[in-house]
Amino acid sequence: MTVRIDLDRLAPEPERLSRRLDELAAFHDPDHAGWSREVFSDPYRASREWVRAQMIEAGLETTVDPAGNIIGRLPGKDTSAPALVTGSHTDTVRQGGRFDGIVGVIGGIEVAQRLRETGTRLERDLLVVDFLGEEANEFGISCLGSRSIAGILAPEHLERTDGTGLRLGDAMEGFGLSPGAALGSGWRARDVHGYVELHVEQGPLLERSGHGIGVVTAIAGIDRLLVHFAGQTGHAGTTPMPDRHDALVSAAAAVLTVERVGCGAPVHGVATLGSIDSAPRSMGVITDEARLWAEIRSVDGNWLRGAQKQIVDEIAAEAGQRGVGVDFEWLTDQDPVPTDALVQDMIAGAADGLGLDWKAVPSGAGHDAAHLARLGPMGMVFIPSVGGRSHCPEELTEVADIARGAHVLAATLVDLDHRDKPVSIQ
Repeated sequence: MTVRIDLDRLAPEPERLSRRLDELAAFHDPDHAGWSREVFSDPYRASREWVRAQMIEAGLETTVDPAGNIIGRLPGKDTSAPALVTGSHTDTVRQGGRFDGIVGVIGGIEVAQRLRETGTRLERDLLVVDFLGEEANEFGISCLGSRSIAGILAPEHLERTDGTGLRLGDAMEGFGLSPGAALGSGWRARDVHGYVELHVEQGPLLERSGHGIGVVTAIAGIDRLLVHFAGQTGHAGTTPMPDRHDALVSAAAAVLTVERVGCGAPVHGVATLGSIDSAPRSMGVITDEARLWAEIRSVDGNWLRGAQKQIVDEIAAEAGQRGVGVDFEWLTDQDPVPTDALVQDMIAGAADGLGLDWKAVPSGAGHDAAHLARLGPMGMVFIPSVGGRSHCPEELTEVADIARGAHVLAATLVDLDHRDKPVSIQ
């Protein structure tokens, strides 16, 4: 039997959304521009208590799991039924913004609070999750909390070290978490009815097209690359140009190779250069060692695999002409993940029902949603980013757009709740 719910009554309160955004923004590292709340930092630790308090204020039963995920539960009529899940993250990149991830947590809390305030009882529990450490970090692994929930946080991940030699497992312990228990804290697929995440687009497509809602079609795969160049030192003034084996020049040429490959993507693909490090860093000495960090992203797995081969072949060929040796190390952060087709339809239908224009868009960013897709049908709701800016202090999404996105999230969750059974995982 279909139960009709007045979705207009679930409209979020923009003033409360705005207040919570402002309050959370107060937790940041004052030594950096913008809003820096990196995983395991003191501002992040302080903000976690604030998030818990907001979930409690919203009427949610709140717990923290061994991996540090903050989970708020709004009980449904049948607490034994597979749960609905929403959420995102509240950590930021260094010198980041106020909206990336944060909108999904605050929006999820608002949806749960409006359900409770209006006396709207779902058939099943609704879980709102603030996932630990979604952003890339010094340990080279993102989405720590959602990986744990998805059951794919591995022992070797805990052995990774940062630039100081600190193990990830030790960093987690120092933050009051239980890394060993986090390895065994994965949820069962049969316990998840579906996952829907609200997020700012972080790009320009919605703003340019004039659409207020984005229905995400897929989350990009991310492949990260470390290239080590081994050349030969020599005197900068006496070594003839044809006799040089300059590792830094080969690394510089590789920068343009990576960019050129990214520009050649037929549909959706990007390439980004992270940094170059070299030695001996002397104007009077030819560089004999350099390291380059880069990444490529696309929702097209075939393009990613082809781009990997093209990058390796072209960099190796150019370096070989200079007599410079190269070693390549690829790290796949995540494979491309399509969103569930029927959840896409539900998000689009929710937007239509609320009189909002929507557009199907890919996500070039990584998200916790990509890992939750292992547990059940997954979808994402995007809202516009002003100027397409993100991961910077200028990041901005208007409160009115956040409220519209939260309303679509609420309508989608209500629709998903009344499905007789979860739609199939793709």
